[in-house]
Amino acid sequence: MTDKDLHYYEPKHGHGLRHDPFNAIIAPRPIGWISSRGAKGNVNLAPYSFFNAFCYHPPIIGFSSTSKKDSVHNIEETGEFVWNLATMDLSRQMNATAAHVARDVSEFAIAGLTAVPCRLVNVPRVAESPVSFECRLSQIIQLQGADGEKAEAWLTLGEVVAVHIDKTFIKNGVYQTALTHPIVRAGRRGDYFEIRPDAMFEMARPD
Repeated sequence: MTDKDLHYYEPKHGHGLRHDPFNAIIAPRPIGWISSRGAKGNVNLAPYSFFNAFCYHPPIIGFSSTSKKDSVHNIEETGEFVWNLATMDLSRQMNATAAHVARDVSEFAIAGLTAVPCRLVNVPRVAESPVSFECRLSQIIQLQGADGEKAEAWLTLGEVVAVHIDKTFIKNGVYQTALTHPIVRAGRRGDYFEIRPDAMFEMARPD
């Protein structure tokens, strides 16, 4: 095998490229479109590109925030949040909720989205989103490097206690992932992918 011509770098010394490739390599990533409510009643809705599922039983999802933003403060205060699925037809609204605004300003209003009550948590979900998870806080962890030095990043983990799914996307008892056309992050400041049915394939595990 011929040696590849590799671009090598050590992150602490810089990447030497036009754009940091880290979050473009770890892609696509689901979007954590998180709604939350603070102790004073202020409602926040914001997208996070460091998001994923981490456990089946109990079902646990989490997102990481670079700097302790409003979402983390709200969840820390009330112990609840909601994840809303970001889809292609909601992409512009999702992007609008990324705006930096005062804590008492609702991104639901900025994006023209409908905030509807949940059943088990006192946080609204996005009515237009086809899927929402009601969550209760399990942990907030400040991340740290291998040297033990604290990073300006907080991982918020929550247990999913209730799920809302638009029945349009359930066929013969199976949720159809690609029919909702979710959007996922692809790196840089504004690159995304759209998940479509024609891009999916099935590959059974060997066991």
